[in-house]
Amino acid sequence: MLNTRTLMIVLAVAALAVAPAFIYPMLIVKLLCFAIFASAFNLMLGYTGLLSFGHAMFFGSAGYALGVTMKHLGWPPELGILAGVAVAALIGFLAGSVAIRRQGIYFAMITLAISQLIYFVAMQMEWTGRDDGFHGIPRGTLFGIIDLQDDMALYGLVAACFLLALFAIHRIVTSPFGQVLTAIRENEPRAISLGYDVDRYKVLAFTLSGALSGLAGALKALALSYESLNDLHWALSGEVVMMCILGGLGTLGGPVAGAFFVILLQNFLADKVGEWLSVIIGVVFLTCILAFRKGFVGEIGDWIEKMRARKGGFTAKQEGNR
Repeated sequence: MLNTRTLMIVLAVAALAVAPAFIYPMLIVKLLCFAIFASAFNLMLGYTGLLSFGHAMFFGSAGYALGVTMKHLGWPPELGILAGVAVAALIGFLAGSVAIRRQGIYFAMITLAISQLIYFVAMQMEWTGRDDGFHGIPRGTLFGIIDLQDDMALYGLVAACFLLALFAIHRIVTSPFGQVLTAIRENEPRAISLGYDVDRYKVLAFTLSGALSGLAGALKALALSYESLNDLHWALSGEVVMMCILGGLGTLGGPVAGAFFVILLQNFLADKVGEWLSVIIGVVFLTCILAFRKGFVGEIGDWIEKMRARKGGFTAKQEGNR
């Protein structure tokens, strides 16, 4: 019999396989890119307890790195994506090395300051296209074989990266390294007293989160053949925080559910409500926070555990009556 984890993996792969038959593939690509981004951020906040208000710097920087390497240097998409991931990881390492010198809200403010610094630098640079964005990014041919001009081929690439990213995050958080991150989140002074180099673990978490965020940003830029300055803006950093909280912090599926919910809400309401979209999303966010304090996935997980406990108690009672 399949266990719950294996069943969820099978269902996820099956859903990704049949989804393009019912939903426009490029919409799914956008959903998956933001799901990777939210999952990467969850590695920071949900598992390490570090609140960053600057994660857009990884997402946007990777998109620009991919654009420059593919459009101006003629690199193939696989190398362009790796370049985006590498740039985001480097920024994550440098920003993390600076930000960990402070804790709490001061840490968050430092990440916001660094992110906005990168945003304003990009806004002044002519090669970024400034407010017009970076246009004309070619999709290219993956490994010289797969033509990514085909939307379904691109969808396959993004879906594969999505599954690999979730697998990587799962392995990270269930490894001894991930257990130390959880210990830092729960009780940092105790982790220090046990001999762990907490600052080193934080920088590594920041770097890994930045790299995975960069993967999401590079894939999005590749899919749209365009990189926007908005992908570096603090508002996007706020959105990814909202996605994780809505879905459920510290869970594997929570950020995915939160990203899907927010992006679909934006997609279906943007043309109908215009400037009121941000207000509506804010009201929905507040309502969900009050109703589902652990997020969608967190509340569902609690409900399943209660049902299992109730079923176990009922079974034990039956055995006792025999």
